[in-house]
Amino acid sequence: MTRWLRRTPGASRPRIEFGADYNPEQWPRAVWESDVALMREAGVTVATVGVFSWALLQPAPDRWDLGWLDDVLDLLHAGGIAVDLATGTASPPPWLHHRHPEILAVDADGRTLAPGGRQHHRPTSPVFRRHALALVERLARRYGDHPALAAWHVSNELGCHDVHDHSDDAQVAFRAWLQRRYGDLDRLNHAWGTAFWSQHYGDWDEIGTPRRTGPGTHPNPTQQLDFARFSSDALLDHLRAERDLLRALTPDVPVTTNFMVMGETSGMDYATWAPEVDIVANDHYVFPGPDARDELSFSANLTGNLACGHPWWLMEHSTSAVNWQPVNRAKRPGELARDALTHLAHGADALCFFQWRQSAAGAEKFHSAMVPHAGPASALFRDVTALGATLRDLASVAGARRVPAPAAVLWDWPSWWAAEQPFTPTTELRYKAEALGWYRAFLDAGVRADVTSADADLSGYGLVVAPVLHVVGPDRAAALTAYVGAGGHLVTTYFSGTVDDDAHAVLGGYPGALRDLLGIRVEEFAPLDPGAVVELDDGSTGDLWSEAVQVVDLSVEVLARWTGGGTDPGAGDLAGLPAVTRRPVGDGSATYVPTRLADRAPLLRRLLAAAGIAPELPGELVGRVELVRRDGFRFVVNRTDDPVDLGPLGAAEVLAGPAGTLPPRGVAVLRD
Repeated sequence: MTRWLRRTPGASRPRIEFGADYNPEQWPRAVWESDVALMREAGVTVATVGVFSWALLQPAPDRWDLGWLDDVLDLLHAGGIAVDLATGTASPPPWLHHRHPEILAVDADGRTLAPGGRQHHRPTSPVFRRHALALVERLARRYGDHPALAAWHVSNELGCHDVHDHSDDAQVAFRAWLQRRYGDLDRLNHAWGTAFWSQHYGDWDEIGTPRRTGPGTHPNPTQQLDFARFSSDALLDHLRAERDLLRALTPDVPVTTNFMVMGETSGMDYATWAPEVDIVANDHYVFPGPDARDELSFSANLTGNLACGHPWWLMEHSTSAVNWQPVNRAKRPGELARDALTHLAHGADALCFFQWRQSAAGAEKFHSAMVPHAGPASALFRDVTALGATLRDLASVAGARRVPAPAAVLWDWPSWWAAEQPFTPTTELRYKAEALGWYRAFLDAGVRADVTSADADLSGYGLVVAPVLHVVGPDRAAALTAYVGAGGHLVTTYFSGTVDDDAHAVLGGYPGALRDLLGIRVEEFAPLDPGAVVELDDGSTGDLWSEAVQVVDLSVEVLARWTGGGTDPGAGDLAGLPAVTRRPVGDGSATYVPTRLADRAPLLRRLLAAAGIAPELPGELVGRVELVRRDGFRFVVNRTDDPVDLGPLGAAEVLAGPAGTLPPRGVAVLRD
């Protein structure tokens, strides 16, 4: 189901929503009216309220205090600000875990985790669920008809801190999940390969979550993969429970929750979550480093594709510094607007921050906000207000669909989980880094690429890169083969096709399920020592991984061979052997890359040319800017810290940003 914010009468004109989490309970009432006045000055249109307010809304099991929340919603509505009302269930109040310590989460060592932070509950706890739904019902009945209410916000960042729970409740829920998945123990024993290490199960009660085992050993790999699937599903089950109650009581109010498509957050399979909400929403925070800009674009792109091209909601990002990194640097000039507008480019029609007013106390008091500790007489608040004005000027963008790209990078949470397990050829492999590396190569080549689920319809893409697509069952293998057979061009990498849906090795040689499609065979992996590199005869280098590739189909072209050079002790054994290969299949092709290339762009440009895909940017802008398209609009994002002359692009009608030269970290929005 896809809906957008519920509008109050007279506020139905399209607009880009702008706002933040608002936590008035942290401040004296005297501040509230000035907050609303400042929100109006900044152009705020929506505020998320009540995320961490359960302890104040229900101070004791039999006592409720909602009067202050009544006043907040009335005040915001009078100021013309819509409310995204949180259900408040993200962290249980002290009285609940004091009276019911059985709701507390348990780690892989069997230790009960203490309260005092947030999300310290078990997602599968029946006691927690009962109390949480009582709160949800109380809020829905009281505020369902309130004119300020634009959307419901279930919990907050589900799974951020409690995704992998090993409590007794989780053990029971895990067994039930396994019974639904496998039906009987014979099927489970086969799927888990329990003949190994004498793990055969004769009773469901013998099965538990994969807690930590002894030194030098690890739980069953398929058990680990299934536990990752279960943990994501357990959180989704709680989301559904709150959502279903809200829909029953307030059917005209859309329901959302904030995903965390960002960085190394891997615990939730959002491809399965996205169809369950009315509005896809996401939180994104920039991680410092050379990939920071491109990772933001990657995550926004993936979120836009999870939303199937419909408008989505950037629920949280930061105006400046965060508080939870080893070094928390303030954003540089232009970065606040660039980060927000890049999300807008990828389909976000609501751009919100954490939070409105920077906290004076608590664990996040050094996290930036729209109103910083310095107050509204600050450069940061002036930048916030300028962004609000820009978004008002861009109101016509609201509702415009993302224009599909000519190419795609495939993304798969189970492959992420399984490829980074212990007891694999190398623990140095990082799934996200490989996917992001290919996405960056598309940006460097000046070609738009969607980041999309590995199970998405690929028929509209001329070129698809499937990096480390480790888990490939028969259905996925058939879909990829059909894509190539229909004229598509597929690129995949080392450690792809290696295991099936049960994490069983696909026998007969690597890359397993994709071996026939690629026309090659690999007998053994040859992972590289940390820091070691290998060389290819096209001038490229690789690290992390290498393989002795055998060509088994006469039609296969060898695009690059190993030279035997490099710093890895085994590099010489590969000298002259095929490395990068390409098998033509009718009008399509299947390419294999058996190493982590230091620079993927030269190979990608060659493959793009074979697929008939050309850059959409003038040559002088290729690699220097990112181009993103929504119906009727083009967004041009400066990827550099230098000014960039837009050249012929500057002749288009400019809706926001400069007409001629993009400043460092600048963004221009053009009429398409």
